[in-house]
Amino acid sequence: MKKLLTLIVILFFIGQVSYSQDWDFEKPDYSKIEKNIKDKKSNLYYESLMNRFSKADSTLSLNEKRHLYYGYTFQESYSPYGRSTYEDSLRNVLQEENLAHVDFEKIIAFGDKILRSNPFNLDALNYQLFAFEQTKDQEAFQKKLTQLRTIVDVLMSSGNGKTKEDAFYVIDTSHEYNLLSILGFQFGGSQHLIEHYDYLSVAENNQDIEGFYFDVSPCLNSIIK
Repeated sequence: MKKLLTLIVILFFIGQVSYSQDWDFEKPDYSKIEKNIKDKKSNLYYESLMNRFSKADSTLSLNEKRHLYYGYTFQESYSPYGRSTYEDSLRNVLQEENLAHVDFEKIIAFGDKILRSNPFNLDALNYQLFAFEQTKDQEAFQKKLTQLRTIVDVLMSSGNGKTKEDAFYVIDTSHEYNLLSILGFQFGGSQHLIEHYDYLSVAENNQDIEGFYFDVSPCLNSIIK
């Protein structure tokens, strides 16, 4: 579906702008985040953060965004290897050669169902953006774009992925592949688990980057639990 490329361009733009910046990255302090999101009097209280994210609040600070994303690992609903049954339904619609308005409505509806169980599913958000773009619902489009940018901001703030020391910190392994696309790279076909890092190779590129490191500690911890 060539029209989906318009969304990839959006994501690529977001990623390229962020990736080109020279800033200090911050690794998530999970123990500190766990403590902060339990304080009902704090602006970092998790229920309040998720409420604001659900409403596509664009005023969330980076610190609040980081507590939202990484704090999700301490919620009962966190299941990094879980998979919604609606993902197959969504995929079936996307495989249609010619999509009608009713199909775009299905994409939006299935996306909503997926996001109820995994609010940070970037693929679902991406496809919903596509559907809202096609139906010319600019208000809904902007809300979804705000949510997507919230997640991307967090991921890009955690590292640059070039070494284990500067790894990207993700709470879902699918976000590794999302990040590659956002940054304009293609998966090179090789994935290795090194300690608590995933290493993904990338296809030949003009930056001579061979691959990226992703810290997947919460995902591995969920398996142990």
